Amino acid sequence: MKKCYYLKTCDTCKRILKEWNLPKDVVLQDVKTDAITVAQLEQMHQLSGSYEALFNKRARLYKERGLKNETLSMGDYRNLLLEHYTFLKRPVLLYNNKIFIGNSKKNIEIAKQYTTHA
Repeated sequence: MKKCYYLKTCDTCKRILKEWNLPKDVVLQDVKTDAITVAQLEQMHQLSGSYEALFNKRARLYKERGLKNETLSMGDYRNLLLEHYTFLKRPVLLYNNKIFIGNSKKNIEIAKQYTTHA
């Protein structure tokens, strides 16, 4: 599986995709126009080991709903991820059974090295 979940309107995602220069066989999915499915989320969960690892705590909705003041269960994270695209930490790259989540410099560099040498 070679897939990247991203937001087409996000400048950070665009910059990272350009930097990664992914092979042509990587499928890109804009999570705003093509929402993630239960099966896709379960696959990401299996590779990451946690719904919370996939969850974007910087999302505007996270703050607006006061979720930082609540104790969220794994089920809560799962449901929120399926409810709205902004809760997914982006980009998420699935590449040869590895997962790379988010936009930290270290993560971006590791993914870049992995995709060019895999």
